[in-house]
Amino acid sequence: MRERLPTGYNQSARMKKRDDLKRQVNEAILACHDKQAENVAVLELEKDSGAFTDYFVMCSGSNSRQIQAIAAAVDERLEALGLRVTHAEGYKQAEWVLLDYVDFVVHIFSEKARQFYDLERLWKSAKHLGPAELLVKPKPRRTAAAKSTSGKSSHATAHAIAKTRKRKA
Repeated sequence: MRERLPTGYNQSARMKKRDDLKRQVNEAILACHDKQAENVAVLELEKDSGAFTDYFVMCSGSNSRQIQAIAAAVDERLEALGLRVTHAEGYKQAEWVLLDYVDFVVHIFSEKARQFYDLERLWKSAKHLGPAELLVKPKPRRTAAAKSTSGKSSHATAHAIAKTRKRKA
């Protein structure tokens, strides 16, 4: 007989995966910014739209060297997290470099190619995300002082610690 998992298990695992994915997308964005990419945009694709991925990260470079540098920076930064690109295209031509990470795809365009292909128009039903929407909020952690006082406010705890230190001095 199979062991049944607690009801909240699947939801918790999905939330962790979503948070991990947001962190990865955010790291890709930071790598783009590190190489002065222009017009960085993130599209969250709708599940029922027939999309093959969850996010598009798009940016532009002003010349082929910059486009290649952006692509290399994204690849290096994500590989440092243990994430490897599953498919890459266009690096040599450097007009439109595509880096596929399965759950998200990074598109690095020349300005001319970006205007021509206009993915934002093609995926106009997608939600445009700002950087703040990709930040994963850290879970609140209880400090040792908070655990030991169990019920006192953090202000009261800090006050009690300060009093104790004054007495010792």
